[in-house]
Amino acid sequence: MSQDIVSIELGLPQGDLVTLWAPRWREDGEEWEAFLGHEDDLYAFPDAAHLAAFVRTVDEHDLTDHPAWDVVPELSVPELLPDDAHTYDLVGVPELAADEPDTWTIGELADIIAIVRSLADVCELDEVHEVLNSAAGFAVLEQGTFPFTGREGERLWTDLAETIVERWDEVLDAIDEVVYVPEVDKATLDQTTDELAAYQAESEEAENALDSEDAEDVDTEDTEESEKDADAVADEEVEEEPAGFWGEVGIDPIKIITTEAEYYTLRCYLDDEPIFFGTDGRIMVTKSPRALARYIAQHGTADNDLAEVSTWDEVRTKATDGSLEVEVETDNTYVLNGLADDIGDGTDAVDPVQLDLATELLRDTADWAQDKSVEQALAQSEPLGWFVNFVLNPSPTRLAPSPPFDAEKDAWSRLVESFESRLEVK
Repeated sequence: MSQDIVSIELGLPQGDLVTLWAPRWREDGEEWEAFLGHEDDLYAFPDAAHLAAFVRTVDEHDLTDHPAWDVVPELSVPELLPDDAHTYDLVGVPELAADEPDTWTIGELADIIAIVRSLADVCELDEVHEVLNSAAGFAVLEQGTFPFTGREGERLWTDLAETIVERWDEVLDAIDEVVYVPEVDKATLDQTTDELAAYQAESEEAENALDSEDAEDVDTEDTEESEKDADAVADEEVEEEPAGFWGEVGIDPIKIITTEAEYYTLRCYLDDEPIFFGTDGRIMVTKSPRALARYIAQHGTADNDLAEVSTWDEVRTKATDGSLEVEVETDNTYVLNGLADDIGDGTDAVDPVQLDLATELLRDTADWAQDKSVEQALAQSEPLGWFVNFVLNPSPTRLAPSPPFDAEKDAWSRLVESFESRLEVK
């Protein structure tokens, strides 16, 4: 489970306030989640300088027992600034609901509703749960746009939007009521304010320097046409370097190494959505590049999801005339063999690159097959998800998962077994 403590910004009626959130973690066999606060109060601050001054001087609050808390008072003010992924504009939710339910709108709304649910759970805000349970759309936001397509989806979105228009003020009022802005030590605040000002000045200076460089580049292009032309020719020569057949058609040959064998298949992305050589969640694979080319030549017109890609006919034509060469790049080689044992041995035994590629393959396949099991198993609130996230995204406020790692190993093995069951060897 995640043992992070992260800074978040909440856009509330009283303003944009900064606080700390500890996503779910497990300790002594129990699962916990917490925000910076005490008893019935949720502590929040006007900026990171006030937050830093508080955490450096006050030790009576609900996060002091968190396993990673000792690291937090040592963090600099810039390290306590919330990033874009942890900025939640609760006041802007009605405006979001007025938009069309596209990927960006639903993604942002899903993030906000998730943090609101956490606030309602931790602060025991029954009125917030009542609102979120009054429209079915709130529960399926994390599934993306799919639940909101078609006539039923339109009705689902309309019901969600109407509920937000009618009742979102209840949510804001309930959260606003528990928010408390504590006073902080003045001397420490002076110090942290200076830290924040220095960081902002450095950031502004760097941004101005970048703007100046851009302006100089424009001037150089305008006044030195001959050099610009020469550079353009050079750039054109670089661009004209052959991208290779697979790069031109936008389809990637991939190699999958399991405990049983090496398999070859194809995958591409359309609008960032993965599509595999197969259909109905089954991936057609072969045990050699030549066998894959031969199978495409013989069965390239058969039903498969890649046949919907505009460049598929080019692949099939090359396979038919015998000129198709299946060459796999390093980034498209996925080694599943041995990872379960490595996970069982702990975080230090796992190759982050191998794990990153393997999780990419499992996620892509599950997304293509509309299977939520991988997303659920790799959620940071799950043992395996916490383990994977720790290996791929180490953080100073994150404790290393502790042994034994049997649960993580078993969960990973189940995901791999499920993936391998999708492979249809040709």
